[in-house]
Amino acid sequence: MTTPPFDDRDGFIWMDGKIIPWRDARIHVLSHALHYGGSVFEGERIYGNNIFKRHEHSARLIRSAELIDMTIPFSVEEIENASQEVAHVNNITDGYIRPLAWRGTEQMNVSAHACSVHVAIACWEWPQYFFPKSGEEGGVALKTSRWRRPDPRTAPVQSKTSGNYTIGTMAKHEAEAAEYDDALMLDLQGQVAEASGANLFMIKDGAIKTPIPDSFLNGLTRQTVIKMAQELGFELEETRIMPEELLLADEVFLTGTAAEVAPVGRIDDTEYKTGPVTKQLKDAYADLVRTKDKNALSA
Repeated sequence: MTTPPFDDRDGFIWMDGKIIPWRDARIHVLSHALHYGGSVFEGERIYGNNIFKRHEHSARLIRSAELIDMTIPFSVEEIENASQEVAHVNNITDGYIRPLAWRGTEQMNVSAHACSVHVAIACWEWPQYFFPKSGEEGGVALKTSRWRRPDPRTAPVQSKTSGNYTIGTMAKHEAEAAEYDDALMLDLQGQVAEASGANLFMIKDGAIKTPIPDSFLNGLTRQTVIKMAQELGFELEETRIMPEELLLADEVFLTGTAAEVAPVGRIDDTEYKTGPVTKQLKDAYADLVRTKDKNALSA
């Protein structure tokens, strides 16, 4: 079955305060964002009609825009409500929500002070992000990329701005061309950073380590899993990790809103099993996102 392109689907999209037909959600080719990368986005999961960490995602969208000197003309509450509304009108109870803000057409220059800012929110069914080539039990296969995550003095790494994802796209294409599922990215110093769009954790002798997020986005799922692991009694350290340390790891997994908790089965020529720590955290995360306890959902 061929997946239809995203511009040719039934449904509705929230755009600048209104629900409009999916196919009518268009922007002009001379939009500033298309030429200069002036856009930010979010990825949210909805589980059983509950958008997991809806407030945090909506707040991060606005903060991401501020970090690239862009002001979103809607409040956190308005974006939260719009996300829930677009899920409702599309009758999506379990799926993926994509808010996006971008600069408009008023100015065609590197500068963008005159540009209006627009916001759209779409929602669709998306049951799984990774479909590992080796099968679900084999885990995700990563290839170390030649592309590096940038020095935080050269890019707004804590903004979920579209421009930051160009490097990830190139790294993922490189990995896929070599028959891997995704890329392992290092930072400028050659230390482990993350995958092309998901954060990384390693386990050795039951203890968990994850890289310090100073050259890549400190993901909301990453933060959730850290808190969850600590509450479950695991020893967890945010620290510098060199690639050779991964050779000695017992388990490795990725986290992200789309990826959730995804076991890694191979990095280059080193293979890993989905061990007990990864399984426990994967199951605990699956339970957490479907809880009816609103305090837990926004914790």
